[in-house]
Amino acid sequence: MGVGINVRDLKAWFGASEALHGINMNVGANGVTAIIGPSGCGKSTFVRCLNRMHETIPGATMKGEVTVGDVSILEQSAVDVRRRIGMVFQKPNPFPTMSIYDNVAAGLKLNGMRNRSKTDEIVEKSLRQSALWEEVKDTLKKKSGASLSGGQQQRLCIARALAVAPEVLLMDEPASALDPISTGKIEELIEELKQNYTIVIVTHNMQQAARVAGFTGFFLMGNLIEFDKTEKIFTNPSDKRTEDYITGRFG
Repeated sequence: MGVGINVRDLKAWFGASEALHGINMNVGANGVTAIIGPSGCGKSTFVRCLNRMHETIPGATMKGEVTVGDVSILEQSAVDVRRRIGMVFQKPNPFPTMSIYDNVAAGLKLNGMRNRSKTDEIVEKSLRQSALWEEVKDTLKKKSGASLSGGQQQRLCIARALAVAPEVLLMDEPASALDPISTGKIEELIEELKQNYTIVIVTHNMQQAARVAGFTGFFLMGNLIEFDKTEKIFTNPSDKRTEDYITGRFG
């Protein structure tokens, strides 16, 4: 099941340049939270901080408090954090030389899973959860992950993230490289997954945020300007800057 995320005074830097200026946000468990805002406002940096991916960039640092469930991510190893918090990126990134099966099983093997029948079971379950099983079940071990279409590759990456049983799923513009039909499938999938996972999605597509998210945070120049129920953000925002962005006056 998903868990809540509590963010307190989160700051992030690239070298000497401060990218996030003290973000405070409570993300509820088992639901979808969208992060919107113009390019370069800190959206991706924020979600990359939530699973310690930010610090993989040379010279990048972060400080503040991020608690997932009741555990501080800064007091755990980054590997343990990423087990609990999966991530799906903008561009599908299946392992090109691996079969579809091995792509999904990669994290399990990394975590020491040696039981073949258990692995088979988890691979099938993850592919079913990502609505891909029926399309790939006959070529699981014959075809490489890279042979799939863009939309299928993205669902494969979601299956790979789900296989290690995370509590939180971060999605950084997961449909921006996809056609409308594939985008629709990803959105349907998000709708189903929110029953069991906490999902945070960065999107530049405001219609998408309105369709999939219960809560939305609006970022601008490294600050969280407003965070509220999605309906309120889109129909009656409290801050003029949010309204200006949503009505297309900038961004």
